[in-house]
Amino acid sequence: MAETKVYSRPETWTKGIHTHYCPGCGHGIAHRMICEVIDEMGIQEETVSMSPVGCAAMMYDYIDIDYVEAAHGRAPATATGIKRVLPDKFVFTYQGDGDLASIGMAEIVHAANRGEKFCTFFINNAIYGMTGGQMAPTTLIGQKATTCPQGRDPELAGFPMRMCEMLATLETPAYIERVSLSKPKYIMQAKKAFQKAFNYQKEGRGFCFIEVLSTCPTNWGMNPVEAFEWQIEKMIPYYPLGVFKDFE
Repeated sequence: MAETKVYSRPETWTKGIHTHYCPGCGHGIAHRMICEVIDEMGIQEETVSMSPVGCAAMMYDYIDIDYVEAAHGRAPATATGIKRVLPDKFVFTYQGDGDLASIGMAEIVHAANRGEKFCTFFINNAIYGMTGGQMAPTTLIGQKATTCPQGRDPELAGFPMRMCEMLATLETPAYIERVSLSKPKYIMQAKKAFQKAFNYQKEGRGFCFIEVLSTCPTNWGMNPVEAFEWQIEKMIPYYPLGVFKDFE
């Protein structure tokens, strides 16, 4: 009986390198989904990503495409310049919640409002990862962090930011969806969202925003299994999955 290949390393995944991400971190899963979509579309030589600040910046070690390093939070502004100068390229930003929803809030809102024709993949793990587990704009009420050891208090820090819901109020974005990486079926749904975002860019439809609920076991103080369960039980009820805007 002939062998059938059912799973293999994406061609766009950089060869000969080992991950530095913590066990249970969602970044590696998201990276692979992006690699698979790039391979399937045959666009490796035509893709440019903006590398931000934080854990997400390390993507340039794993995905073999062109990159431009952006200052903290400024990836959407940098992507705007690249896409306008090179409109035939596939351009995307890949940003964490501290980079995008805190210091980069103005950048992402205005890029979305202008309808810039690139994709943003927003990794929401509800905490600052690389810098040591500080409270992020997405940290849940009561969730503990190094800067709120008693848990987030809305009277002091406000409520967690729902980026999909906020950006969906704008007229110009073409596609906004929130996905998760906490279950195999969610990962399959996430890949479909990544595919749609890249295809919409190919068709020139406008700004696409995919929020990816991810895990940070190290800074959450959990093991990987506990982290995935916590995301399902705590994060998804506050950050519901689904499509918030789609100009098909």
